[in-house]
Amino acid sequence: MKVVLFEDVKSLGKKDDIVEVSDGYARNFIFKKKLGAEATPKALNDLKLKKQNDEKVAAQKLEEAKALAAEIADLSVEVSIRAGQDGRAFGAVSSKEIATAARMQLGMELDKKKMVLKEPIKSLGTYQVPIKLHPQVTAELKVIVKDKG
Repeated sequence: MKVVLFEDVKSLGKKDDIVEVSDGYARNFIFKKKLGAEATPKALNDLKLKKQNDEKVAAQKLEEAKALAAEIADLSVEVSIRAGQDGRAFGAVSSKEIATAARMQLGMELDKKKMVLKEPIKSLGTYQVPIKLHPQVTAELKVIVKDKG
């Protein structure tokens, strides 16, 4: 019997896969636990429409991420920290402080977890901080680190 899976089933298949299983396994396990349904023409058509919709939504999210990346590329954020005479900072600038500065100065909510800082910024200057907006899109935010005092 062919079955369309609604969820991932270990050692059988992933969500939205069409798999061949025995009638007993389908009736006694898959259907009872609502993990799938019989692959009728209606179910196959629903699956096809769902996949088309998912692709459309994914393409739309990609376009939105590209537009946001283009917008972020033109912006800059200033962060102030205390520094010594040699320009070396007392402490560091982390992604949390950059996200807070972006919210205050630009009115933009940027997720600190998506900022890719190899290590915290520990000196004054201008830095390009990569922000992963989408698996295929990374934006660069210009961060200017200045001395407070």
